[in-house]
Amino acid sequence: MARARMLLVEDDAALAELLVWHFKREDFEIAHTPDGEEALLLAKEKVPDIVLLDWMVEGLSGLEVCRRLRRAPETQNVPIIMLTARGEEEDRVRGLETGADDYVTKPFSPRELVARVGAVLRRVRPALAGEALSYSDIEMDTVGHKVRRSGEVVSLGPTEFRLLKHFLEHPGWVFSRERLLDAVWGHDSDIEARTVDVHIRRLRKAINVGERPDIIRTVRSAGYSLDTGG
Repeated sequence: MARARMLLVEDDAALAELLVWHFKREDFEIAHTPDGEEALLLAKEKVPDIVLLDWMVEGLSGLEVCRRLRRAPETQNVPIIMLTARGEEEDRVRGLETGADDYVTKPFSPRELVARVGAVLRRVRPALAGEALSYSDIEMDTVGHKVRRSGEVVSLGPTEFRLLKHFLEHPGWVFSRERLLDAVWGHDSDIEARTVDVHIRRLRKAINVGERPDIIRTVRSAGYSLDTGG
């Protein structure tokens, strides 16, 4: 199972500690902040797979954080679950209209929240719920370390495998060289950004054998995307 990245924006220290414990037990990678402004910086620095966002936090309100996340290209499709003590229908509607995908009223059961987060991720990011990834005619077995295209085995090196896996987990998303370096090689890597181009060429050569359509799209001045529309 792919490890999901969560951004937790919660200024109640005790509740935040409880949630971090529960989600780390479920193997989530968690970044936590009690501050709305810092939450936007964290989300831009490393795009999360899901955001748990309290309505009332330090700095910017949760609603404003939600609006800005939805306006930013890199986070516009990231699922957001709002946490709040406001239980009135009007408040729930405001949260959902702002862009939240779900709304959880305090007090709540951490186990229920874990289940709801899992349900949202299965809906919007199926790759996080299983060991097989697929897009168009490409299939990947992440456990067996095997890739097929149109049913035929594709031979990939370790780096190209990790690169394709990242694309398959985020189909349609555009990633800059820097973001791909961070995701595939690691945040502390000394590898130059242009190295990404070399491995993209190798990946294309491997998966496009037999004059198959190239589904790795180059986006001018932006990066690369796994996209059949290119």
